[in-house]
Amino acid sequence: MFGLFKKDKKKELQKKYEKLTKQSFEMSKIDRSKSDALMAEADVILKEIEKLEKT
Repeated sequence: MFGLFKKDKKKELQKKYEKLTKQSFEMSKIDRSKSDALMAEADVILKEIEKLEKT
């Protein structure tokens, strides 16, 4: 019953990952180093998602 209000961590991370990859793509047209930094941050989130899928 209380699980109804529980947030799904995996879905939140996926949304954040998608947002960062989109920002990285847009930034790649302007500033490659900032794009790389955003992609690195997205990669860390992807690893967290994979870790959650294993458990």
